[in-house]
Amino acid sequence: MYGLMRFSALIALLLTGAIFGFFYAWVCSTMWGLDNADPRVAIQAMQAMNQSVRNAVFAPAFFGTPIALSIAAALAWLGGRRLAMAFFAASAIVYFCFGLVLTMMVNVPMNEVLGLAGPIVDQAVAAETWLAYSGKWQFWNQMRTIASGIALLLCGAGMLALHKNCDVRTT
Repeated sequence: MYGLMRFSALIALLLTGAIFGFFYAWVCSTMWGLDNADPRVAIQAMQAMNQSVRNAVFAPAFFGTPIALSIAAALAWLGGRRLAMAFFAASAIVYFCFGLVLTMMVNVPMNEVLGLAGPIVDQAVAAETWLAYSGKWQFWNQMRTIASGIALLLCGAGMLALHKNCDVRTT
């Protein structure tokens, strides 16, 4: 049982780290680069990235993270590791609410609206469109990045708690 707990915790840590890193990269490079580009190019690039991100490489980290964290929490609970269970469960809740749900409720609809704009040829219209989009999108991306970072820390704390002998075992 302990080996399965550790394995599930490692998978949860891998996925949580992957999604945090994905959101973080948008914060510290991608959006800054797009903001420095011609707005017509930034819009086309963002539209292309939004279309390409829906893939089998991204999906496990985005959708699988709360599942993996919940499995790690359940196995920790079954193994009598209540503190680890609490950390994994908290991590799952934080990421699910402020990573996955936030993305689906805010960032994805913004991306879909931007996608409907199609290519914008007029410089002034593109600049206005990008200005209205980028700041709001980046704010919400920073929120989901912070949440994913907190989820990663909580998952790490759960892993550490798995190895402590301070939990009372019920099995």
